[in-house]
Amino acid sequence: RKRTFLRLFRSEKRVFATPAKLGRTHVVNRRSKMATSSFTCAAKARFGPAVSVRRTTKHIGGRAAARCPSIASSFACGAGREQLRAAVRGKGSATTRGRSSAAATTPKAEIGDSLEEFLMEATSDPKLRQMMMSMAEACRTIAFKVRTASCSGMACLNSFGDEQLAVDVLADNLLFEALRYSGVCATGASEENPIEKDMGGDEFSVCFDPLDGSSIVDTNFSVGTIFGVWRGKTIIGQTGRDMAASGIAVYGPRTNYVIAINGYPGTHEFLLQDDGKWIHSKDTYEIGEGKMFSPGNLRATFDNPNYERLVNFWIGEKYTLRYTGGMVPDVFQILVKEKGVFSNVTSPSTKAKLRLAFEVAPLALLVESAGGYSSADGQQKSGLDIPIEAIDQRTQVCYGSKGEVTRFEEYMYGSAPRFEEMEVAA
Repeated sequence: RKRTFLRLFRSEKRVFATPAKLGRTHVVNRRSKMATSSFTCAAKARFGPAVSVRRTTKHIGGRAAARCPSIASSFACGAGREQLRAAVRGKGSATTRGRSSAAATTPKAEIGDSLEEFLMEATSDPKLRQMMMSMAEACRTIAFKVRTASCSGMACLNSFGDEQLAVDVLADNLLFEALRYSGVCATGASEENPIEKDMGGDEFSVCFDPLDGSSIVDTNFSVGTIFGVWRGKTIIGQTGRDMAASGIAVYGPRTNYVIAINGYPGTHEFLLQDDGKWIHSKDTYEIGEGKMFSPGNLRATFDNPNYERLVNFWIGEKYTLRYTGGMVPDVFQILVKEKGVFSNVTSPSTKAKLRLAFEVAPLALLVESAGGYSSADGQQKSGLDIPIEAIDQRTQVCYGSKGEVTRFEEYMYGSAPRFEEMEVAA
């Protein structure tokens, strides 16, 4: 086999294959001195039916190339699983650099796993797994609709009389359909129609914003879906801490599905592949300090002097402004960059827009599961601790690192007692 391999390699351009059970092909072009390899894991029971990695490696001579069969063999026998996952996430990713020793010892899901495999590890509740898979399927379809639907004009009105783009209605209908067919959802409520509707199941209540940032779809900015999953047939009287899970989907140059399972460490990101599968691409366990800010509702600085002082502090300290006008991408970047702050504040002339059940609480679970903090409702409380008294309840909010949320409360309210108590306890 080695002699045959070398003979083929010395020719100008050849295609050869190892035994089919290795699932490997190798194309060599001697002129370009590049070798393009595609490894498909034979252990399908571990990685799922269609998980593959394509990578390009430098050609360094026939002898090194002749050793390629041993690499393929290691994948087939399972010894190369970690190499496969490293290829998916890339060496030295942001999630593995600069983490504290405590975070490093936190049990982690495997990078490169499918969404189904991750959920098997993250929760023992089959109904919750079904719920999260149903939402993922709906988000995958919405991603296609966002890319292809016409956004040239307004098509519908929501129950408040607000104009909606046609793609809003598509997303809303797709999510309600997913909840009905999941078989495990008791009630569902949409930000566009904030009424708890019977979904035919008996386990969960789900609240969702079908397309946050729909007004910027036509400008081709990133937009997203937000949802929270509570146990029981209503969310009234519950808080964010009662959620079983929450998630967002980000529709941009890539499509990401980001979820947190209550009781399972970390916030976990999945990337939509060309074959329609979700592959685990990133974990976030810590939100550190960093000069990046997303100040929502800047009009409030006109008659909210405390917010004006805070924004001036960020500008004076030369923070990097990263604000798109879409809450999903603006909060998602905190999870990706593992730093920063997002704020949306009210004033006498600008009332609260953000809905507790549809946006604030689900995003608070994502941020706090990732090691960050939140402050909501002007009560110097976590967004997870505000009781839900009405489906359409609205609030103000701040998300970010511990230092940034502490600063937010000190500037806005004069003190940050819960963080002072943390310091004393430490």
